[in-house]
Amino acid sequence: LDPLSATEHAAVYTAVLSSPSVPARPLQFHYVGLDEPDKKDVLSYAHGTSTTILPRRALVITRAGGESHELVVDVTDASASSVVFHAVHRGPCFPMITSAEETAAMPLPPRYPPFVDSVRRRDLDVGDVACGVLSRGWLGNGQPAYGGARVAKMECVVTGDGEETANFYARPLEGVTLAVDLDRMAIVGYEDRVVRPVPEAEGMDYRADKVGPPFTGPATVPGVVVQPEGRGFHIDGRVVRWANWEFHVGFDMRADMVISLASVHDADASSSLAYLSTHELTQRMHAHTHVHGSHNAHSHVKISANNAGEYSLGVSASPLRRGADCPNNAAYLDGHYADADGEPVEAEDVVCVFERYAGDIAWRHTEATLQVTEVRPDVTLVVRMVVTVGNYDYILDWEFKTSGSIKIIPSIDACFAAAGVPHRHPQDEGDVLHGTLLAENTVGVFHDRFITYHLDLDVDGATNSFVKNTIVPMRNSGDAATPRRSYWTVRREVAETEAEGQVDVNAGAPADLLFVNPGRRGRIGYEAGYRLVPAGATAASLLADDDYPQRRAAYTKKQVWVTPYKSEKWASGLYAEQSTREDGLAAWSRRNRRIKEEDIVLWSTLGLHHVPYLEDFPVMPTLSGAFELRPSNFFERNPLI
Repeated sequence: LDPLSATEHAAVYTAVLSSPSVPARPLQFHYVGLDEPDKKDVLSYAHGTSTTILPRRALVITRAGGESHELVVDVTDASASSVVFHAVHRGPCFPMITSAEETAAMPLPPRYPPFVDSVRRRDLDVGDVACGVLSRGWLGNGQPAYGGARVAKMECVVTGDGEETANFYARPLEGVTLAVDLDRMAIVGYEDRVVRPVPEAEGMDYRADKVGPPFTGPATVPGVVVQPEGRGFHIDGRVVRWANWEFHVGFDMRADMVISLASVHDADASSSLAYLSTHELTQRMHAHTHVHGSHNAHSHVKISANNAGEYSLGVSASPLRRGADCPNNAAYLDGHYADADGEPVEAEDVVCVFERYAGDIAWRHTEATLQVTEVRPDVTLVVRMVVTVGNYDYILDWEFKTSGSIKIIPSIDACFAAAGVPHRHPQDEGDVLHGTLLAENTVGVFHDRFITYHLDLDVDGATNSFVKNTIVPMRNSGDAATPRRSYWTVRREVAETEAEGQVDVNAGAPADLLFVNPGRRGRIGYEAGYRLVPAGATAASLLADDDYPQRRAAYTKKQVWVTPYKSEKWASGLYAEQSTREDGLAAWSRRNRRIKEEDIVLWSTLGLHHVPYLEDFPVMPTLSGAFELRPSNFFERNPLI
């Protein structure tokens, strides 16, 4: 399960270029990642029931001759790598946009005469404007087809010389949109809808050397984590061992960090909880962290991004700043990915692992009659990655607890991609703002953020069921010898099919959502289980079901989906760029397959409806959501006793 090494990436490159399967040139690599062995084989190998060496293979997606090619390359022997599978993708969607394509497109607008005229009409210098590539998304017949070509859009900001402000996203060249054919690398469409004032640079910056300290009074005092006996965790290659936990940390150029084979051990019974899967913004218990955004104003109404599948989260991983992104007791892991030419690129210090001492309490009790007080401090292990996609930064934490819980905490920061407007005051007449006026001529647009995790839960084995324990109020019949008039009880429902495994956690009566192993019961007789505990950011999409952005991300209507374990990996589908609703989580689930007493996968979505406020400008303070996977009759008692 280790991510592909630099040597293996080089072997993939050699095998693909020498294969007759893709004769056209030039050839661009859009995805190269580990093609994981079958789950049963991995578990047999990990548990020692099989000694067969598993093959090392890479899944490769390339573009050549206007076609998307899928290949599987065997790199078990990197010196003799070979293509063992090839297919051409037939469909309307495309692979991820590469960094090389974004870079190659940037010089095109300044050489395009209509664009130069538009810039001059706004009394700007072309050299002070920069344009970036964005996915067009999918709007059905509401957007040009361009003959089925792989076309993206470009929108522009005023950068100046970079000295006035680094916050370019707050200074849009409003009204101008270009269309670029990424295969031909040529401008194929242009629109200049309206001239808006460009927001001033003053007050936009956030750099410490430009704005100074935040407080005029005494500053906060720096703190340092000290561990006199050294770190409490050990890393063996990509395997992390700490307290009662053991898990593997991978890396994928689309999904980012991948956590797999996570096991928690019980001193009484040596029980284990295994997770295996792959994600989008994610991990491998897995997490799929795929991000979907929708914006609503002028050209912004057309922005609907599936960040993992369109731009690649692993490639967007930021090198972590020691002592700032992660504390000084952290250890770091690297990764590799392939650039557009297929060459390996090392991503250094993109994952950190550290023990967190936050002053929290794991459990406590005071028994005053006996003058007894028992307290256990809470120490957790955090695995972190930070991904920067354009104006948004995503801090992605997996927090392992000695109680057996895993807390998944995504956090967001942003410099808003503002809309330029004529307004200088919220009450000024004109267009509906669809956002918050953060400064003169600058609107922070209303938008959504959804992060979807893919978690393949094997609760004490692969055969699991999804259980909904709904809390139901009851009226007392009056026959009982009690003056009480009401009480509540629990109604247990075991989901049979995928339709019953879809849950909107904000609708209906409160309920515990459990994943149990019917074949593993403890001493008392309960099924071993884990439950999903939402802890904020439970918004669901409010868009109409027939709206195009909603159709391609239909899974954002509910926070919980349960599917049978298959090769289905990406919530937005394998080809997310300009995707329709024909692939992805919602499409698979329409088959309504059996999920009772099966190997099942949890897809958990965290959502935020973001109404900008003045405190979010020019860069917003960190905003977090979370959910927890918490043992429920998994242990025989509190594992911290």
